[in-house]
Amino acid sequence: MLNRAKLKLLWRVMAMLTMTRLVAIASAAAPVDDKHYYLPDAAASKIVSVAKTGKAEAEVIVMTEAVAIKETGPKETVAKFGEVYAFSPTLIAIQRDVPTILTFWNLQSDDEHDLMLADPNSRVLMHLKLPPLSKTSYTFTFHRDGIFNFYCAMHQPEMNGQIIVMPASK
Repeated sequence: MLNRAKLKLLWRVMAMLTMTRLVAIASAAAPVDDKHYYLPDAAASKIVSVAKTGKAEAEVIVMTEAVAIKETGPKETVAKFGEVYAFSPTLIAIQRDVPTILTFWNLQSDDEHDLMLADPNSRVLMHLKLPPLSKTSYTFTFHRDGIFNFYCAMHQPEMNGQIIVMPASK
């Protein structure tokens, strides 16, 4: 039987191994400039392919909105909830296997946002940086139907949305 000290050590080793594995998975798909942001890896690409360029059949523009911010928002709201942001639109419907450009406009000059895309099982497929006053575009091709959540991890719970991927048309 393991004593308390050995259990604690075993737990620490397992935690370090888990973190090492997560970092290795993320770095395998990460752009060279920042390991915290990454496109879908080989396994995730079976669900959604994402490319910086490519021919697309449709485009959707998603903007960031400042709902209540310290510069112009109601002081009581900002004091109670902090700054509040949202994506617009929050619901996007596209067809499976149709390349679609998604362009994210960060309209804030002083606030960075990010974009995390999760599959219907809540597994994060990609993580993008959305710098202030910038447009970030990628061509997405979803290979599975379902509801995919996207969100800004920096501004939860309010800054999120869904992509509904419908069957391909005949």
